[in-house]
Amino acid sequence: MKRLLYGSIVLMFSACSVQKYLPEGERLYKGAEIKITKDPEVKQRNKALKTLMSSAVSPRPNKFFLGQPWKVWWWYKIGEPKREKGLKAFLRNKLGEPPVLSSRVKVSSTAENIQSLMDNNGYFKTTVQGDTTNFSYFTKAIYTAQVKPQYTINEVKWVADSTPVMKALLRTQGRSLLRKGNAYSLDDIKAERERLDLRLKTRGYYYFNPDYLMAYVDSSIGNRKVNLYLNLKKDVPADAKKAFRINKITLYPNYSLTSPTLDTSDVGTIVYEAIHIQDTVKRYKPSLFARSITYDTGSLYNSRTQNASLNRLISLGTFKFVKNRFEKDGYIDSNGLNVYYYLTPAPKKSLQGQIDGFTKDNNYMGSQVSLNFLNRNAFRGGEQLSIKTFGGFETSFGDSLRGNNNFRLGGNASIRLPRYAIPFFDIKENNFYQPNTSISLGYEWYRKNLFYSRNAFTANYEFSWKKDIRTQFRLAPISLAYIRATGVTDSFYKQIVSNPSLLLNIYDE
Repeated sequence: MKRLLYGSIVLMFSACSVQKYLPEGERLYKGAEIKITKDPEVKQRNKALKTLMSSAVSPRPNKFFLGQPWKVWWWYKIGEPKREKGLKAFLRNKLGEPPVLSSRVKVSSTAENIQSLMDNNGYFKTTVQGDTTNFSYFTKAIYTAQVKPQYTINEVKWVADSTPVMKALLRTQGRSLLRKGNAYSLDDIKAERERLDLRLKTRGYYYFNPDYLMAYVDSSIGNRKVNLYLNLKKDVPADAKKAFRINKITLYPNYSLTSPTLDTSDVGTIVYEAIHIQDTVKRYKPSLFARSITYDTGSLYNSRTQNASLNRLISLGTFKFVKNRFEKDGYIDSNGLNVYYYLTPAPKKSLQGQIDGFTKDNNYMGSQVSLNFLNRNAFRGGEQLSIKTFGGFETSFGDSLRGNNNFRLGGNASIRLPRYAIPFFDIKENNFYQPNTSISLGYEWYRKNLFYSRNAFTANYEFSWKKDIRTQFRLAPISLAYIRATGVTDSFYKQIVSNPSLLLNIYDE
């Protein structure tokens, strides 16, 4: 029996062999093996070093199962489809994968890539050699690495001058990613450049770029340590060294993607709290934009406040598209930036109907119909007015519940204000997430045949705001509910006598 099973497996593998499909002179690439010889002072484990070096190995081999490249076999077996889209092309792409042939394996260049990767991570003077070995119709790459100890940072110095941009860079050293004792890493240097660029972007340097920063590495100081010297490149443009201030803010709240309004047009423009608003149809209150823009003219350009303003405009829900553009003021040697916001309105009103069907564990089944009306700019201040009406029924075909149908009718009206709406108070804030005030009134009539009718009235006055994308707070100073039962039947009274907890159903359903 065992011999028969073994013979069947061998026969199956032979039938699924892809050797007969391979082009002449080609073999199937079966991956790479990395062999490591470490200097006695290398502290890292072989597994960690192999994981690091594997990221530079290419190409990636085909997938194997029980020693066989099943996906490659399917690729050849299905064959070349006549059309790019079709069942044959779909099956070939889903079940199969193209073969990775030996001609794609370049061990010399891959060995150089591994060696460069090790240099970039501080393993200077590490050497790597590459070779291949062939067996059956497969080829395998062998990489042998002589790993030297990793260098660490001895000191980080700035080649400083007296320019304002250099002074701004020096003030950010406290949070540097490059610290004494850390392992040398080119990725850390790149990350530090990005960090410095982001910091400068919050201090007016709109035209600065991380590529304007450079780092020198001195690895000749001995004891496997390096000194890092940071500096600005010599060819940095003058505007990149200059801190810019906001000169003019202009909004186009009726911008159309099909017929864009020209920036140079000032027809119908009004100025409200130093913001130029071109709203010729008077669709929005100017105060809406004054609350959404989190900075003032004359302030230093700050990427954080710019992103906050964009986010607040988008979160209003009144605009379908929001984008901005910056332009240097036209005067020579000016450090002013003109900001333009292009806001494409979403449809002001929408009407949506919905039909739902459901079943319950208590053998009830039913349906509900709802109609929702939404006005995204009810009073020209970005207020969202929502009116919802609904009606539904539940019925059961169980013998004990037959005829005990339930009916539901109701409605809800709510308005969401994009601000803290508190009588006699005007709270101004410029957080990344705009707060909201919600006011709602609701009514529901519920009839449970053979038992009672219920009238429920609700009223809510609620504030909501976000600390970050994952944390939201809600505060409801007013949350009222009034429930009144009518038409209570004698049969329900009798059941209450034996089971008083049934009274809770009036309030919970």
